[in-house]
Amino acid sequence: MLGPLEAWQDHTAIPLGDQQQRFILVVLLFNANRPVSPERITEVVWPDQPERRTLVRGYINKLRKAFDGTDAEIDRTPTGYVLRVDEDAVDVLRFERLRAAAAQAQQDNDQRLAIDLLRDAVALWRGDFLADIDIDRVGGADVIVPDEPYFDALGDLAELELLSGDHRSARDRMRRAVRTVPEHQKYAELLMRALIAGNDRVGAIRAFDVASAALAGLGLEPGTVLRNLAERARRGEPGSSLPSRPGGFTGRTEELATIAATAAGSDERRAVWISGPPGVGKTGLAVESAHQLRHRFPDGQLLVRLNGFTPGVAPLSVSEALTQLLTELGVPAEQIPDTVGRKATVYQTHLYGTKTLVVLDNALSPEQIRPLLPENPDCFAIVTSRRMGEPDISEHVRLAPLPADDASALFQRLVGPSSRVRARSADVAGLVARCGYLPVSITVAAAMLRKHDRWSLDYLLGQLDDTGSWQGNGAAIHVSYRQLDADQQQVFRLFGHLPGPDVDLVGAAALIGRDIAVTRRLLHDLHEVCLLEEVAPERYQMLDSIKEFASLEPPAAGALERLLDFYLVTLADAVRVAYPFDRAALPDVEATSSQALRFTREDEALAWITAERDNLMAAISQGDSDRGWLLASLIWRYFNTANRLDDWIEAVGPVQPKDDHGRAHVTYRLSFAHCRRGRHAVARELAEQALASWTRLGDVPGEAAALVAVGLPTMQLGAHDDALEVFEAAREKYEQCGDLRGQAHALSSLGYLNELHGRYEVAVRQQEAAAGFLRQVGHHQGLAHTLNNLGANLQHLGKFDEAIPHHLEAHEIAVEIDDDCVAAYALTNIADAHRLAGRFPEAMHHHDLADQAAAGLNDMILRGGLLRDRAATERDRGNLVVALRLYRSLLDLATKTGDRTHESDAEIGAARTLHAMGEHAQAAPHWDAAEAVFRELDQPEAEEVRQERLALTCGCGQR
Repeated sequence: MLGPLEAWQDHTAIPLGDQQQRFILVVLLFNANRPVSPERITEVVWPDQPERRTLVRGYINKLRKAFDGTDAEIDRTPTGYVLRVDEDAVDVLRFERLRAAAAQAQQDNDQRLAIDLLRDAVALWRGDFLADIDIDRVGGADVIVPDEPYFDALGDLAELELLSGDHRSARDRMRRAVRTVPEHQKYAELLMRALIAGNDRVGAIRAFDVASAALAGLGLEPGTVLRNLAERARRGEPGSSLPSRPGGFTGRTEELATIAATAAGSDERRAVWISGPPGVGKTGLAVESAHQLRHRFPDGQLLVRLNGFTPGVAPLSVSEALTQLLTELGVPAEQIPDTVGRKATVYQTHLYGTKTLVVLDNALSPEQIRPLLPENPDCFAIVTSRRMGEPDISEHVRLAPLPADDASALFQRLVGPSSRVRARSADVAGLVARCGYLPVSITVAAAMLRKHDRWSLDYLLGQLDDTGSWQGNGAAIHVSYRQLDADQQQVFRLFGHLPGPDVDLVGAAALIGRDIAVTRRLLHDLHEVCLLEEVAPERYQMLDSIKEFASLEPPAAGALERLLDFYLVTLADAVRVAYPFDRAALPDVEATSSQALRFTREDEALAWITAERDNLMAAISQGDSDRGWLLASLIWRYFNTANRLDDWIEAVGPVQPKDDHGRAHVTYRLSFAHCRRGRHAVARELAEQALASWTRLGDVPGEAAALVAVGLPTMQLGAHDDALEVFEAAREKYEQCGDLRGQAHALSSLGYLNELHGRYEVAVRQQEAAAGFLRQVGHHQGLAHTLNNLGANLQHLGKFDEAIPHHLEAHEIAVEIDDDCVAAYALTNIADAHRLAGRFPEAMHHHDLADQAAAGLNDMILRGGLLRDRAATERDRGNLVVALRLYRSLLDLATKTGDRTHESDAEIGAARTLHAMGEHAQAAPHWDAAEAVFRELDQPEAEEVRQERLALTCGCGQR
C-alpha cells in the first residue's frame, strides 16, 4: 500500500484483479482482522448505488482464490467479511509498528536500534500511498493517508543519524527528500546541518537559498532555525570552549550516568546542577561529562567560568557572562547589545533550533545562572557550585568525596606504573584517606611523588602525617607548599592575591619582580606539582581550593603594585596603537614598568586588550584611585567599540578620582556611555560635570570634547536649538586648539541636526567642510563616512546625479583602505540614488554589488541597512511580496540585535507595504509598533506616522 497496491508471496506477485476488486481489497485492508459488512463495502466502493451489494460476494470469492496458498484468508462472519492477515505482512501496519518500536528504543536510550528500526520503516515506501488507487472509491475523506507519519519518520531518522555522527546518510536522505518537498523547512534544516557537519558550508548556503525560494513562492519566509543555520554556514562551525579532559579522571560512574540520562531525557529541567565542597571535583566531573556528551550536542559546547567562589575575584555579572557566551557563539563584539535583557534575547535566539551544551562553572547562586540557562529544549546546561541548586532549575547531583577504591585508583593512575606503589594497596588507601578522598588533594600528592623520584610512599605518608592541623584537602597542599623553595613559595602566595582570574608569563614576571627566564622556571615548577594550571600557552591560573590556601598570608610589599603598573603602561600603549585617533583625548600615564609591552600593529594591540580584559577590569576595582581611573579611562574605547558599555559602567562605579583631572576623564566617558544606553538626561548631567572640571583646569581640548558630550544627549532629548549652540561652541574650541579632526566631528554633528530639520543645503555645506578637514588630517575612513553623509543630503535635495560621485569616491577610498564595510555603505547609497531617480535596474545592480562587498562581514548594522534599502527598491518597483519578506527579515534581525533604528525602519516599511497590498488588518500592528518605537526614540517621525495614518480611510487608519 505504500506505493502502488501490490501483493507478494515468496517473491511472486499475486494478481489482484480489476479496479473494482482492488477497491474492495483496500477496504478490507483498512479494516484488517476486523469484520466489514457487505453493506459497508457497497457504501464505500459504490456510493449511492446500494443495488451493487450483490457484486460484493463475487469479488470476495475472486480474492479468496487469489490468496489461496498464502498466509492471508478472507472469512465470513455473522457481521461481515474479515481479512485475516499477519499485521507485519501489511506494509502500512508494519510501518506504524516499526515507528512505535523506534520511539520506544529512543526512550530506552538505544539510539542504534532506533536508527535500524526507522531505516526499515522508511524503506517500506515505494512511492505515493496507494498510487494507483482512486482514494475517493475506498473511503475518500475518511481515509487517513500516512504521508505525515512518513515525513516525520524520515526527519526523525535523519536527526538520529546526525546525532550518531552519520552525517553522510542524513545528507543523502535529505537531499532526496528536499527535491520532493523543497518547502519543507525541517528537511531543509536537517540537510543544512548534515552539510555543515561535512564541512560543506557552500552547499548549506545553497540549500538555504533553495528553501527560501520555495517558501517565497508560498508567501512565506524561512524560519528562525533556518536563518541561524545559514549564519552558521557563513561564519563557520562553532567551536568548543571546553578545556581538555581531566587527566586521570576516575570513578563517578553513577554521577556520569545521571547527567547522561538527564541530557537524554525530556524533562522540562534541561540542566543538571553539580554541588559539593571545594576540591571535590565538580569542575572535573562537568568537563568530563561534557566531553562524553559532545556527540549529543554537535552545534557547540560552551563553558563560562562564573567566579562565584574564586578568592579575590568578583563573581561574573550576568551581563558579562552573556557577553562571553555570545562571543563563544560567534556574535561579533560590536553586535552584542548593551543591556542584559537584549543580550539574553540574542543569546536565546542563537541557541534556538540548535543542540548546544553550556557549562556554567562555579556559580554563585541560582539567580546568577537563571538567565544563562538555554530555553531551547534541544540544548542542555551543566552547572557547578558550592551551593545547592533549586529543584525547579535542574536535576541535582551532590558530590561527596570519592569512594575509597576510586580515590586509590585515581592516585595510582596519576602516579603511573611505579614500583613505589605496587602491592601497597593498604598504604595507598591510607594516603588518600589523609587527602580526604578529594581529587584536588590526591592530584597534588601524586604530583609530589612523581616529582621526587627518590621519595618512597612511606616518606610521603610521613610528610602528610606531619601537617599538624592541616587535614583533608589542605594536608597535601600544605606538604607540597613545604617542599617549595623560598622563591617558589613567594610566587605561590602571590597567586593567592591575583586581582583577576589568570595571568600570562609577562604579567607574572611583573608581579614577581623577576626576569622572564626565571619567571618561566618558577611557574613551570608550580605547574609540575599541580599547584598551577596552564589554561593557555604560558597563561596560568590557580584552582579556587588551592587559591584559598595561598591567600592566607598577605602578598609581598609592592608586588601587586608592579602588576598594576604593568597593566597600566601596557594598556596605554595598546590603546594608542589600536585607536590612533583617540590619542589626543587619552590621559597621560606617568607610571613605569620594565616588563611593559610595546605594540606596532593594531591587531596585536587589540588581541592583548581582549586577552587581558577580565584582568584589567578586576584591576580597576582593586587598584588605588589613581590607577583605577586611569585604567578605566584607557579601556573605555574598547568597550565603547564593542558596545559593552553596561559592563564598563559597572566596573567604573567604585572608582573615585581625587582631583578634577581624573573626574573630568571619568565623567566625560561615563556621559558617552549613558548617552549610548539611551539615558540622555543622566548623560547630559555627567557631561556638564566634565565640562566644569575641564574649564577649571583651563584645558581647551578637554572643554571641546566635553561640549560634544553635552551636545549629543541634548540633541537626543529633542532640544535641537540648544544642541546646535553647543556643537557650534565645540567647533570653536576645536578651532582654537587647532584640532581639525575635532572640528570635522562637530561639523558633522551640526550637519546631522540640520538634515533632521530639512535644512539640507546648510547640511551639505557643513559636511563639505568636515570632509575638507578630514582630507587634511588623512583620516580616510572618517572621510569616506562623511562623503556618504554628504551624498545622502544631496539625495534629499533631489540632486541624485550629484550625490553619486561622492558615494563613488567613498567607495574608492574604502577599496583603497580595504574597508568592505564602508564600501558596502557607499554601494547601497548609490543604489538609493538610482532608486529615487527611478532607475530600478541600476539600483538592483548596485544592491547586488553591496551584498557582494558585505558577504564576508558580520556587521549587523550594515546588514540591516542593506535589507532596508533593498526592501525600499523592491517596494518602489512594485515587487511587494519580496519587499515584505525583506522588511520582516530586517525586523527579525532587529529583534536579535536590539537595534531600535532597524526596528523602526522595519515596522514602518512593513506597514506601508502591507497597506499597498491591501492587507490592512495585518498592517495595523506594524503602524502601531512603528509609531511607538519612534516615540521611544524621541524622533519626529512619530508625529509624521500619526498624521499619515489619520489621512487613511482603510483599516490601517483605525486606532
